[in-house]
Amino acid sequence: MSTPQTWLTQEAADRLRAELENLENVGRKEVTAKIEAARAEGDLKENGGYHAARDEQGKMEARIRQLKQMLENAHIGTPPASEDGTVGPGMVITAIIAGDEEKFLLGSREIASGDLSVYSEKSPLGSAVMGAKIGDTVSYTAPNGKEIKVDIKAATAY
Repeated sequence: MSTPQTWLTQEAADRLRAELENLENVGRKEVTAKIEAARAEGDLKENGGYHAARDEQGKMEARIRQLKQMLENAHIGTPPASEDGTVGPGMVITAIIAGDEEKFLLGSREIASGDLSVYSEKSPLGSAVMGAKIGDTVSYTAPNGKEIKVDIKAATAY
């Protein structure tokens, strides 16, 4: 299975690189110190501090792997503008969804800044609008089983 490409703005890429650097350097040292301090307390079977530190370490290592993978496969800049109005990743979509006008980013929440809603291309809504053109009406099945109509009004690069 191929790895999905992620469009990142330069600002988002810089922010994610800074987070990765902090986790790899400062974060790992802090968690290691917590584990060592808890280990020094004795019996590890009933040592809640030790188990909490190990859980924290696992979550941090997972985030490090996620950031590395995302940055390795990222395209930095702006997605190519769709000259024919076709919806694609990295675009801000304005649509009428179930009668209400909504504006959202199609892509990764890692790239968003501010209070813009973000939907993955793999989400039910994202899958429905991918490849649609301005003026198209598409529909998707919501997780509750309800069929929802989406009218695409605009699609611009983020």
